[in-house]
This record gives sequence, C-alpha cells and structure tokens, in this order.
Amino acid sequence: MLLSLENVTFGYLGVPIIQDVCFSVHETERIGLLGANGVGKTTLLRLILGELTPDTGTIFKKNGARIGYLRQDEKFDSSLTVYEAMKEVFAEDERLIEKLRRTQEDFSKAKDDERKALSSEIERLSGRIAARDSYQADVKVKTVLNGMGFEKMYAQKIATMSGGEKTRLALCKLLLEAPDLLILDEPTNHLDVKTLFWLEDYLKTVKSAILTVSHDRYFLDKITSKTLEIEGGKLSVFRGNYSKYRVLKEEKLKQELSAYEKQQEEIARLQDYVNKNLVRATTAKSAQSRVNRLERMELLEKPVLPPPPPRFCFSYEQKPYETVIKAEKFDLFAGDKLLIKAGSFTLARGRKCALTGDNGTGKSTLLKFLKQESREVSHAKFTKISYFDQEGADLPKDERVLDFFWGKHPLMPRTDAQKTLAKAGLFEADVQKKIGELSGGLRAKLALAVLETERGNVLFLDEPTNHLDLAARESLEDALEKFDGTVLFVSHDRRFIERVADCIASIENQTLRVFDGTLEEYLKVKAESKAQETKPQKSEKTDKPTGGYRSRSERADEAKKAQRTREIEKRLEAIEAEEATLNASLAECAADYRKVLEISARLKELHAESDALYAEYETLI
Repeated sequence: MLLSLENVTFGYLGVPIIQDVCFSVHETERIGLLGANGVGKTTLLRLILGELTPDTGTIFKKNGARIGYLRQDEKFDSSLTVYEAMKEVFAEDERLIEKLRRTQEDFSKAKDDERKALSSEIERLSGRIAARDSYQADVKVKTVLNGMGFEKMYAQKIATMSGGEKTRLALCKLLLEAPDLLILDEPTNHLDVKTLFWLEDYLKTVKSAILTVSHDRYFLDKITSKTLEIEGGKLSVFRGNYSKYRVLKEEKLKQELSAYEKQQEEIARLQDYVNKNLVRATTAKSAQSRVNRLERMELLEKPVLPPPPPRFCFSYEQKPYETVIKAEKFDLFAGDKLLIKAGSFTLARGRKCALTGDNGTGKSTLLKFLKQESREVSHAKFTKISYFDQEGADLPKDERVLDFFWGKHPLMPRTDAQKTLAKAGLFEADVQKKIGELSGGLRAKLALAVLETERGNVLFLDEPTNHLDLAARESLEDALEKFDGTVLFVSHDRRFIERVADCIASIENQTLRVFDGTLEEYLKVKAESKAQETKPQKSEKTDKPTGGYRSRSERADEAKKAQRTREIEKRLEAIEAEEATLNASLAECAADYRKVLEISARLKELHAESDALYAEYETLI
C-alpha cells in the first residue's frame, strides 16, 4: 500500500470541506477523482502532498514512496533546451555509467591485489545500472518527447515556448521521473487528439500508481479502474472506470433512497400506533414497546440528491438554404505561417461537423475565417451564425453578470433573465458578481446562456467544453443532439465529438480533408490507412507511379529503408538481451578479474554499437 487516509476531516474557520474521508492507494492502481468545481478535490490532493494538515484523522504514506504532482496548467520553466531539460532527469544514470566506465578503466590497469575491490565496485555499479535501466535514458526521453508532440523541438529553448507547451513539458518531466504515485490534475488540458491517444497508451505501461482529476470521460474510461467522488463533503468509492461509476452511483442512490423511505414509513407507522394507543390502559404496554423500538432505531440520513445539472436548449427562427457555408480554393495564414493550402470546405444544413488536428494546425483560425463572408467564403441566405469563443473575449470582466446579460436583451423581463441564467447554472450569488470574478466553468456557462438567446441557426463553437464539469458537458451534448440546426465546432473532448459530430474535418500537413462519418468510423479508417502505408510495397517492373511513389528507384529506396529499419530494430533487441546477460554474469564472476575485464570490454563495444544504431535509426524513421 502506497497511501491510506483514515477518517480525514479538513475545513476552514470551523466549516468542514471534507469529512471522514477514507480510501487507500495500492501499487500500480489507477484511480479517478471526481466532483463538481469547488467541492474539495484540490484540498484533498494538498492534504495527500502534506501541504495541508488534517483537522482530524490520519494520512499514512509508505516510507520512501515518491509522489509526483502535476498541477492544473502547471508551467515548466527553464533556461535549457527541451532535450537538455528532460535529460536532467537522468543525471544520476549518467553519473553511474560514467563511474562504471572509469572503474572498468582502473580495473584494466590495476594490480592483482587491487582488482578484487574494483571488481566488487563494478558488480555494484552494474547492478544499480541494470535496476535503473540507465542505458535506456535517451530512448525514454525521445519516446516521451515524441509522443507528446515535441519531436521537432528538441533544440528549442523552453523560455521561448507558449504556456500550453510548458504545461505539456511539465507532464513530460513527470512521466520521465516515474514516481511511485502520479497525481495528475487535468492532465489532458492542452493535448490534441493524437497526443491524448499516445498518453493513454503510455500510462497503461507505467509502473506508477495513478490518481487523476479529469473531466475527460474517454481518458477516465481508458485509464482508471477505481473512481472516487466527493459530494457534499463526503467521499464515496466505486469499483470501475467512469462509465461503470455512473451505473453504480445510480444503483447506490436508488438503494439508499429506498432504504430511507422504507424506514420513514416504518417510523410513521410506529409513531401513529403510539399516538393512538399510549394513553389507553389496555394497549399502553404494546405502545410502549413501539416507543422502545423507535428509540433503538438507527436513523438513516436522507441521501443527498445531486444538484440538477445546467440545462441548455438551442433553437432558431428561420432555416437557411441547403448549403450553409461554402469556401473554395483558399489559403489560410496565421501571420506569415501557412496553415492550409488550397483548401475547400462545404457545410450542409443540419450537419454537425468537428474540426480536428494537432495543436497549432489552425482549427480556431479556420473557424473564425469561415465565420465571416469574404471573396473565398459564402454563406447561404438566412444564415445566422452564433459564435462561442473559448477565451470568452467578448465577456467584459468589469461588468456584473446580470447587467451584462440583461443589457443584451433589454426587453426581457428581469425574472426571465434570472431564470435563463439559473437554468444554465448561474444562481443569485453568481449573477451579482463581476464577470471577471467568475470561475472558468461559470464564465463558459454564461457564454452558452448568451449563445442560447441569440437563436442562431448555425453554431460555431470553439472548445465549448473547456472548464465545464462533467454534468455540464453531458447537458450540452444532450442539447446539441436535439438541435436540428447546423454545428461546426473545435473540441479535444473525444466523448463530446463521438456524441455530437456526424462528420469530421481534419487539418494535417496544411491540407483540409472532410470525412463523412462519426469519430469512431474516422479513427478506424485512419488506423487502417496507416497500417496500409506501413506494409512493404510490391515490386513493379515499370516506372509508372503507384502506391504514392514517383518512380521505381524511389520505391526501391523506400524498400531498402524499411528493410534496414527492421534489421536495426532486430539488432537492438539482440544487444539489449546480450547486455542483460552480461550484467547478470558480472555478479557471478566478480572474483575472476580476467572474466570481468572481458565482459566489461564487450559491454563497451555493445554500448558503442547501440549508440551508432540509434543515430542511424533516427535518420530512417
């Protein structure tokens, strides 16, 4: 067991935030932590980290257990390059390898009476290096950096990077450190769909236990096998991932309500008998026995029903013509950077299209480009576009929520304005605040309430689920599924895309392509296409271009590269196996200095060969 909390209670100024929390974390366990904004998730994490001290209860941590914590939107700052900063994680490994190299050199020059001590040191160092897998440090760094989208940024100075890139680097560093317990607060923020899939696959292979706070339901389903939920200051434990948790929670609530209602019926029945019979001499004794039963009864607390989720409803007054948006042969730029070359895009009435692509490919820029009619972009007659901006740029921070909303709809009665805001999840205390004082989730709900009242027949949504809790995301999905208008949206939430989109527009390598189908169908076709690309091409007798190659000589070069890549991979596997055998042999023949010398020399040869092969491998892939 890595961690255990027993009856932990914590609050401020005598007001408890969490009460009597009990749960444990075992080695390699994967746990999701859920709860609405402000219920105490971050407080619980800070208690685990020792940044806060519980008012009552105990927190046990295994001696020597290493805990790594990724704070939400944490930034990694350094004056080093990306590769240098990540390689720092393995400074101890480099020190051990260098010390082993020097010790082996000393051994080769030492006198017989000195070799026994040096042989023991070689054995000790080799054991530590093998246990830490030190020779794979470069491979680990490149694997994580490439998977997280930094394959072309090794030499870039971290100080010049964006906030989102620094957050991804913070996660890279934590993954490379491989602590015993990984605590991740919204780790999927700032990740595109391709990187999300990679991260899920990588986390399945790590030996660390994982405790994660996330609003990404797809991520939670893929990673977790236990779910914790904080609600009303209490923590409940459910076996299973997010989808299983939803089923179990509904069953638990039904059972608790049923038990509570039955007990209340029993109490009412007993009390009614007592009231009618206690004063009668003939029935007083039996009435008193029921009084005793009531006094001995352990009263059940009424289950706390979850607060109603926000409700959204999108409608419009008039349908546009059939082809709502049409753009042909356009080049899309961000400053001097070309994002899309010779792009074309058509959106028919009633379609719901998701814009996907890696970070920085131009999804939000394309959304804004298509929003305005221009020489390249035409809108159908009666088209009315309502736009949701992920940054909330059109929300004035210094204006009160109610004043801002009512100012957009001055003819709406005040009570109707308040009802609309309350339906979206903004209640009396919220609507009296300035917009700048709202949390990210409440600002998103305000923007969606404004969007709802605009009654656009085409909705442009840029990351609408950012900052929304799970209940609000699912409510938005329900509303968009029922909406019979047209939707074009950018989102990294794969469950949201799965439920809403019926076509996918992807930006890749400055090319815009549209796929007619769901996200699941799109990913399946893309995976099949990728698998087809990796198959070796059949030889041809002519120079006629096939399979995407321009000539027979180019196809031959590709075939040679593929063959050489397979040879290198096979040889690297053999080297790793031989190194493992040799390191094990060192421990067995420590007293035989000639054998130790022979093994050390062979290991040095293998290391040099491995470095050369990896360098060649990078030029081929």
